[in-house]
Amino acid sequence: MSREKTEFAEFFQASWEPCLRAVVASTGSVQLAEDQVAEAFARAWLSWRKVRRHPAPRAWVVRTALNVGASWWRRRLRELPLLGHDAEDLRDEYDGLDAALLTALRHLPDRQREVIALRVFLDLDIDTISAQLGIAPGTVRAHLSRGVTTLRHDLSLTQAMEADR
Repeated sequence: MSREKTEFAEFFQASWEPCLRAVVASTGSVQLAEDQVAEAFARAWLSWRKVRRHPAPRAWVVRTALNVGASWWRRRLRELPLLGHDAEDLRDEYDGLDAALLTALRHLPDRQREVIALRVFLDLDIDTISAQLGIAPGTVRAHLSRGVTTLRHDLSLTQAMEADR
């Protein structure tokens, strides 16, 4: 196996799970996230020379996966559904995330979910997230703060409701 293939295989092995978690947290669907992450890794392999020099290759994969999902939704909006046959069940669960957390994440605005996914699941710093999403560092901090505050509130309500049962 060539050095490039070995390097990519090691990156893939070490990065699949964190990238998948970040995309699941952002999309709310395990099935969609798996498809999007697989496509993103395929694209990463095709552009491996560029991706491996990226300051945050995992963030590149996650951003690409999210872009793949956005493109899919834009195409889907132009299609006509077949009387409920295209309905998706977004209640699927993912072993890597707590069900209550996943539910709370689904209720956040898209940008807050993306920032939290990149910060928490990929452990990226504010500047890297800012560069990856193309927004100012202060905006990243604001989205992160608002998202975490909302998650704390929602999760504490969920815990209180479970305690009352």
